[in-house]
This record gives sequence, structure tokens and C-alpha cells, in this order.
Amino acid sequence: MKLNPLEFYNILAKADIDFFTGVPDSLLKQFCLCVDDNVPEDRHIIAANEGNAIAIASGYHLATGKLPVVYMQNSGLGNAVNPLLSLCDPDVFSIPMLLLIGWRGEPGVHDEPQHIKYGKVQLDLLKAIDISYEIISKDEQQYGKKITNAVEKAKKENRPFAIVVKKGTFEAYKSPSLTFDNRLMTREESLEIILSHLTTDSIIISTTGKTSREIFEIREKNSQPHFRDFLAVGSMGHCSSIALGIAVTKPDRKVVCIDGDGSLIMHMGSLSTVGKLKPKNLYHILMNNQMHESVGGQATAARFIDFPELVKANGYANVSSVDNEDGLISRIRKFMEEKGPNFLEVKIKAGSRKDLGRPTETPKKNKELFMGFIQGTS
Repeated sequence: MKLNPLEFYNILAKADIDFFTGVPDSLLKQFCLCVDDNVPEDRHIIAANEGNAIAIASGYHLATGKLPVVYMQNSGLGNAVNPLLSLCDPDVFSIPMLLLIGWRGEPGVHDEPQHIKYGKVQLDLLKAIDISYEIISKDEQQYGKKITNAVEKAKKENRPFAIVVKKGTFEAYKSPSLTFDNRLMTREESLEIILSHLTTDSIIISTTGKTSREIFEIREKNSQPHFRDFLAVGSMGHCSSIALGIAVTKPDRKVVCIDGDGSLIMHMGSLSTVGKLKPKNLYHILMNNQMHESVGGQATAARFIDFPELVKANGYANVSSVDNEDGLISRIRKFMEEKGPNFLEVKIKAGSRKDLGRPTETPKKNKELFMGFIQGTS
């Protein structure tokens, strides 16, 4: 029987826990929606990345002496390792917190390719960085006791303690429907326009989540090959850096990075590297719906960010923003002719087709075909 998110939250609240931060995860989204409903905005902070969340939680503990909760997908544990070891570890500042980690790619449980390795090594990784853990699932009878023990141990030993959450643990929590601004295009409509205006020798790198899924399906629908597209289905936040690495190596080819707001925010420092190197052949397109849509629709900080001004400050050559079909068609034509690095923000509404599929090509096959395309061997 699945766990009730509100009951789970109430156990934490009774333990005097009232501060939550992290990066959304599809396995934890029902719990996060519950936190949204019951915690003020300044006590539930969606961080840029998981390392940031560890630091925010550390600041909260330093200011209050209380125990915070940091939630994340297990792939985000990689971002969190540095502050966990160099800030929170008992050999350094000894800062306690409760880590709530979704177990994507658990061995024996079907999941997407990008989650398999993390799922396989997750428990060993926690052991390697000396973080004790408990595992809970939908069949857990003693989860309340496990949470209480985890809280007590974190407080007593002044160190992080992890609760690993299996797939399908939480039952649905009443959640608001995604807000649609019907004046805006969908991401898929925008992608159709963008892809149709790129030359056949353009190199495309797309971010994780629904952006890459929609690009794959657009290619399928139009009977187009997939070898021009590197679908960065994992490594959130790094697609622009992948694009940069290609752009400086292949200066005679146009390299198009199709990014998302959550992805760009996660590793925003990459903008400064682009600005420093100024590759004339890099075209950075941001699909901005102001939310982490793939993992539940939680808001990003995008609504507070003027991306065009931010990118200008980092040294991009040409910067623009559009929010409608005519504007996108007009701008993309000029955009691809200008010398870069160029940046185009496309404001889109939330949501996607309910029947949206996933790439049927493996990441390894995608890589092989893509390399053949950009290296001219196929």
C-alpha cells in the first residue's frame, strides 16, 4: 500500500522539521506537492542544483540549530557530494540534515538508460561517502519508525542521514493543475518551427526531459533521421557545455543547443565560459516554461530572471526573446545567420501530449550515429 504524503510530512513536522530544500524528482513529486501546500515559500526552497540545496540547508542549520530536509533524485547526489564531504561531514563542520533521495534505476526495476548506473551504485556511493541510510517503499510497514530513527541519528551524531525512497512509494497528492497561458506556444510547436529552419548540416544538442523526447518524436513523425541530434537525456544542466565543446572543435559547423530553464539555471556558470570563448558558431536556444515540468511541474526561479540581460552580461553577441509563432519564425531565420555566440529565449506554456513517448534508440546508438555525422564518417 502506497504511503500517504501528508502522513509522511506530519511525522517530520512532529520532529520539529520545518525547512525543506532540493531539486524536484519524479519519485518524490507527491511529497513535494504536499510540502508546497503546508510550508511557507521561504521554508521550501527549490534550489538551482543539489549542491546548492546542501549549502542552503547548512545555512539554515547554522542560523537555527535545527534539522533541515534536502530532497533530490539520486543523479543529483553527484552534485551534492562536494558540500556533503567538505562542508557537512563530521571531520569538517559536522552539519546534520536529512537527505530524501529518490531511487531511480533501482536494480531489477525498469527505468530509463540514464538512471541505470546511478541506481546500481547508489547505496555503495552513500557508503563510500560515509552516509548512513534507511530504505522505504510502498510496502513499508515501519516507515514512521525509520524516519524517527533517521532524525534522531542525524541530530545525535551531527551528520547527514539519508532516506532512500523506492519508485512508486507515495500515493497521489491532490495537486493543482498546470497553469496554461494560451497566448504562448507549446514546446513541441516551437521545436517544430526551430527544427524546420535549421540546415541539414546543423549539429543539435538538446537538454534532458521532454525537450529531447519531443525532438525524437518530431523526427519520427517527419520521417527524418536522428543522427543530427545528440539527446542529452541525463547530465542535467550540461547540454550547453557539451555544445560548447563541439563548437570550439568544429568552428566551421553551426552548433545548436536547445536548453531548458531548469537546466540552464542548474549550472548557470557555463554561460561565462561561452562568453569568454565567444564561439561564432554557437546558437543557444532556451525553451522557457518556468518550471521543472518533467518531474511534476514545480516552479523554477525563471520567473525572476531576465535571461536576455543575464546572457548579455556574460558576453553573448546577439540576444533576443520571442513569445509567439510569428515572432519565432521571423527571429529564427535571422538568428541562424548571425555570428555567435547567439542566444534566443522562447517563452512557452507548460504541458505536453499525454501520449508523448521516449526515444527508442539507445544512448550508445545515438552517440555512435551522432559522432559519425559530425566527424563526417557516415
